[in-house]
Amino acid sequence: MPRGQPPRLSPMFPRVTAVLVVQHGGDRLRTTLDALRSQTRPPDDLAVVLMDADDATRRLVEAQRPSHVVSLGASQPFGAAIAAVEQTLPEPGDERSSLWLLTEDAAPEPAALESLVASLENARTAAIAAPKLVDWDDPRRIVRFGRSVTRGGRSMAIVEGELDQGQHDDLSDVLGADPVGMLVRHAVWRDLGGLDPALPVVDDGLDLGTRARLAGHRVVAVPGAVLRFGDAGVAGPGSEPGGRAARHRARIARTAWLHRRLVSAPAVLVPLHWLAILPIAVLRSLRHLLVKTPGSIPGEFAAAVEVMVTPQRVVRSRRAIARVRTAKWSALAPLRIRPDEVRARRQQAAEARRQRARGRADDLQFLQTGGGWVLLATLALSIVLFAPLLASGGISGGGLLPLSNEVSALWRNAAAGWRDIGGGFVGAADPFAGVLAVLGSAAFWNPSAALLGLWLAAIPLSGLGGWFAASRLTERASLRVLGGLAWAVAPPLLDALAAGRPAAVLVHVLLPWLAVLMFAAGTSWAAAAAASLVFAAIVACAPVLAPALVLAWLVALPLSGRAAVRLVGIPLPALALALPLIVQQVGRGAPLSLLADPGLPHGAGEPTVAQVALGQANGTWGRWEDALGGLVAEVVPPPILLAVLLAPLALAALAVVASRRLRGGLLALALAAAGFATAVGATLLHVAFSGERTVPVWTGAGISVMWLGLLAAAILALSTLRRGAAAAATLVAVFGIVAVAPTVVAIALGRTAVGPAPERTLPAFVEAEAGSDPRVGTLRMQPTADGGIRATIERGTGATLDEQSTLASTRRDLTGTTESIATLAGNLASRSGYDATAAVEEFGLSFVLLGDADPADPAATAVHERARAALDGNPQVVATGETDFGPIWRFVDAEPDAPGARIPDPGPVAGWVVAGQLMVVGAALLLSIPTGGGREPDRRPPSVRRRRRRPAVVAAESGETGTDAAAPDDTAAGGVPVESPAVDGPADPREASSEQRATVDAGAPERRGDEGGGRRADEA
Repeated sequence: MPRGQPPRLSPMFPRVTAVLVVQHGGDRLRTTLDALRSQTRPPDDLAVVLMDADDATRRLVEAQRPSHVVSLGASQPFGAAIAAVEQTLPEPGDERSSLWLLTEDAAPEPAALESLVASLENARTAAIAAPKLVDWDDPRRIVRFGRSVTRGGRSMAIVEGELDQGQHDDLSDVLGADPVGMLVRHAVWRDLGGLDPALPVVDDGLDLGTRARLAGHRVVAVPGAVLRFGDAGVAGPGSEPGGRAARHRARIARTAWLHRRLVSAPAVLVPLHWLAILPIAVLRSLRHLLVKTPGSIPGEFAAAVEVMVTPQRVVRSRRAIARVRTAKWSALAPLRIRPDEVRARRQQAAEARRQRARGRADDLQFLQTGGGWVLLATLALSIVLFAPLLASGGISGGGLLPLSNEVSALWRNAAAGWRDIGGGFVGAADPFAGVLAVLGSAAFWNPSAALLGLWLAAIPLSGLGGWFAASRLTERASLRVLGGLAWAVAPPLLDALAAGRPAAVLVHVLLPWLAVLMFAAGTSWAAAAAASLVFAAIVACAPVLAPALVLAWLVALPLSGRAAVRLVGIPLPALALALPLIVQQVGRGAPLSLLADPGLPHGAGEPTVAQVALGQANGTWGRWEDALGGLVAEVVPPPILLAVLLAPLALAALAVVASRRLRGGLLALALAAAGFATAVGATLLHVAFSGERTVPVWTGAGISVMWLGLLAAAILALSTLRRGAAAAATLVAVFGIVAVAPTVVAIALGRTAVGPAPERTLPAFVEAEAGSDPRVGTLRMQPTADGGIRATIERGTGATLDEQSTLASTRRDLTGTTESIATLAGNLASRSGYDATAAVEEFGLSFVLLGDADPADPAATAVHERARAALDGNPQVVATGETDFGPIWRFVDAEPDAPGARIPDPGPVAGWVVAGQLMVVGAALLLSIPTGGGREPDRRPPSVRRRRRRPAVVAAESGETGTDAAAPDDTAAGGVPVESPAVDGPADPREASSEQRATVDAGAPERRGDEGGGRRADEA
């Protein structure tokens, strides 16, 4: 036959050879063989390929008396199996024969072959006839019918997953189809060379149809030819459920796409397409993060590498096309899927996702179950407590300092490099600086205002977090309200607000949201990624919680079953942010310093173990000592009163061990115990310094964890009551609110360390100079009670919260820089002949500020007077004037923009560290961003009346080449599931996508009214 010329075709096809590929045998093979015998136009010959067949399968096949049998020792791709048996068939010399390609799980309807033969008889130019593949168990549903490509080359089924109502019976000319059930003229098959071995699993039928079209033949779809198709993987990737199978399908689909792109591209553009494979893989990986399919990223790169290192496959495929091509590639354009149809499909999928998302949101019943009242009550309380701060536009006191005025400075302080504290040094940044950068960026016009916003929003956000966390445990309105209110006025939050501890406030606000996200993390990549970011923020704000949170994560992994794949990466952002600091602290032999509180070292009363047990972090008995007065306190001791007020919560929490929700209750109590142990351990940690005084780690973070566990246990216990749950919840809430009443009153009356921020933190002289020289240096000397002077160097308008570093606050030995500052301050504070010129140049100093001493402290007053006299008599400085901060002098030799004040280059290592951190955190951030309704599978809340556990099979939207499946069959729902109730799902598993199915056991609450009865599904 001349090269490039189609074979001469006969109008009649009297002979059909059915080629059957057998891999598993069993009932489906019997059904298929019975269907072949039932054909109204039976095949003339039967050729069978047995792949690793057992004796029973061989006997079953031999009973059909096939004309040809080929046995293969191992499983082969469908195309290779067909090629193995086709080589044994006689030459199609008269060009009147055809091949019918079948698999053991493709049972044709009685008229299937007759319809296929008729389509070829009626169209002499047609060389391939493709049937309609319907579901094996539900023939009403079309599995796939025809195949084509988009303009971008993506392979798509023309019809897929629809109910067969005859709406596609007019489909005729197509670009290709699935190879299963194809009737192909044998002569054309030989001329085309069969299925391309470079496409062993997917797109093989599409490629065959494309080559046939380019050779001048037609490919027709035959709606009247119907085959029941099991899609068991004999031909094609199969439809096995589970995340691993879905990721495998995504990889091989992407490999086929890249191969076809190189094969179909003009020769001059092939090198460009080849070079673009890896960059495109990077971009598509970012897209996978956005659409919540991170499991497809390894397959994306695997496909790219496989295609790039196998150019010989592309060469063979291009030669095969060149050998037979008689038509132009442009002739295929009308058969491609139109862009408007692609957009319509995407819009339909997006609308389906939005509908599911709306359904999930409606199930929360925020307003119906008290969420609105919790929000209103906590907003009102916050306004009452902090209204005086609104007029100032800022907040100060305790551990509070302003934030840097520029957002760029916030992010610079959040990165490894120059630490602008004291004399300055190169080192790792505290992860808390990154949290402050995010917080300050929200108020970019005045970053310090973000701290005021945090104080105003802390109580409402905590109330919302408590309500949402409680909604994962119960649907009773009273218990959800209890969760919101009890968390909003929890003692550790109020103590942190009163003491001016922004890190502790953030920890308390974020903890319930971490719990909510952990519940959803097992079934949602977005929730898992968001949980990892919240986890990182909590550890950044309270490093002392890292052991407890890691322990909770380790417990969650085995409890989550195969959904643990989503939970594995939760600690990664926290580790990425803390790793440089870990290396530096461990390297200098101070691993315990990693647990130091970030921010300004700020001492407070050290609580006893009993005070920790009662939720008090500030070393008092809930301020009841001051509220009761001396006489009343002798009659009613504050510890006893506080214990009585908190007893309802403790008793309700302990009652969970006798309830039907024992498993979740024990987990909650274990969490409370971990928090208590953390808080007690924090009282023993003195790793930071404020001057010469050690500063203990704040116990409030551990107490917040303890409070969360107790509250969860109490809600679980009360949710099992058939009667009286609302009354019990009211009792717990009222007693808890009374317990914190003295602290609330103290905050409202301004009797705490926190107050309105002053206009400036350094004198106006310095601020004016900082306007033209932002790095102006001020040596600040503060007399201390022990007769000494604390000397620090402040840049610009003063010290900021984001520039603080635990590397500096936990340092136990003096550095050369620290000694130089001490030497300079000591000599300036006393009469000496010390020449300060070198030190002024070294540190880029312009001013000396002598802070006022406490008039009640004679030692500090004496030091102040001596230092002032020495400075007034020092010719190297000139007095500038009196200020609200104390007298100030200017160095005579001070130079604007002094070299010593400039930020040195931290070196290339810091840049690589920051790049690595950005990659990890950026990936988590991209993965956490919601995309409409989300491409996650639909996980509807569980049925509350169902008594028998029944997993639900739910559909997952697929991406361009397949997506990650959700949790596989035995997956638990949440990261720390308190219960594992039954789940509602589609009545028919086939309602799930043919490419991706997942079984989900969602950890959502029971449904019942406040006084309603009924038992949970897992309690029946």
